[in-house]
Amino acid sequence: MAFGWIDEQADARRRAGLLRTLRPRSADSPLLDLASNDYLGLARHPEVIEGAAEAARRWGGGATGSRLVTGTTELHGELERELAGFCGFEAALVFSSGYAANLAAVTALAPHGSLIVSDAGNHASLIDGCRLARGATQVVAHADPEAVRKVLASDSGTAVVVSDTVFSVDGDAAPLGELASACRESGAGLLVDDAHGLGVLGEGGRGAPYAVGLAGAPDVVATVTLSKSLGSQGGAVLGPARVIDHLVNTARTFIFDTGLAPAAAGAALAALRLLRREPERAARAREVATRLHTRLTASGLEAVRPDAAVVSVCAPTPERAVRWAADCRAAGLAVGCFRPPSVPDGVSRLRLTARADLTDGQLDRAVRVIGETRP
Repeated sequence: MAFGWIDEQADARRRAGLLRTLRPRSADSPLLDLASNDYLGLARHPEVIEGAAEAARRWGGGATGSRLVTGTTELHGELERELAGFCGFEAALVFSSGYAANLAAVTALAPHGSLIVSDAGNHASLIDGCRLARGATQVVAHADPEAVRKVLASDSGTAVVVSDTVFSVDGDAAPLGELASACRESGAGLLVDDAHGLGVLGEGGRGAPYAVGLAGAPDVVATVTLSKSLGSQGGAVLGPARVIDHLVNTARTFIFDTGLAPAAAGAALAALRLLRREPERAARAREVATRLHTRLTASGLEAVRPDAAVVSVCAPTPERAVRWAADCRAAGLAVGCFRPPSVPDGVSRLRLTARADLTDGQLDRAVRVIGETRP
């Protein structure tokens, strides 16, 4: 029977406790949210909502086509200029998602005959970009600049090193300065995914590359999402103007994809301007993460020290992680649950978001619920 193998795989996932299902949320959910990526609490901010509404009223519900045909509006250009300026890069290019931005950057910057050096902890979008690129990929140990240096030294051709700036599972930061040094010793480029750094790290939330002095460097390219700290949807690539021009001409997820919807671009631009006006939101997100980690570990839980706004709490098994998350939900708390295949065996965990708008009372409640429901 056609696709009969699908049923076999579904049964295997069910037996292993790894079956995933969609759970729609209501617009007025009563749950305390520590599961979303809304790090600055801007997704429902009145200015962000109005930015989306005004853009939709002016430009319509959709971009109407790829950005090289009809999908580029004045609004897209405005967002790109302000995003690049805020993060300290020469130019930016907006995509329909952060995933599409990563696919574009990796594939366009790793032509046939090149070498891609990829961190073992990278996000799935970077991994898929490596798979689609025509260059050869070498995966190295997590956050290990010496391993990167050794691989680069063994190859004399064109190379690019690819890494998250903040890893999405544990929330630990990459050693960007050391990675840049390793790249420069070999003349390699550095491509970093700052999805979890924008809005949280750097002066006023300008991102991890800005924080370590790499923003605007001619050999550094960064990708970001508009769907986390900026509370909208979409992604962007930031870098030298010649790199951005190259993406316009070669990146398939730009050339053949419909442009980002105007409402999403308007919301992201409004959020960016709000963050520029209220830079303390970034510091507050980091403060909340630190407090959450301190209180969790004080209660006897094993949690990874956060470098940004992700707080990871270890669970003993995938099945217990799922049960733990479900028990938290039943007690009024939404938390993320990471388990295989999203993470390797043995590292299942709850993933908590330390949002800037969380109060101390809400943090106390979250820690209490997590502790009371622990497996």
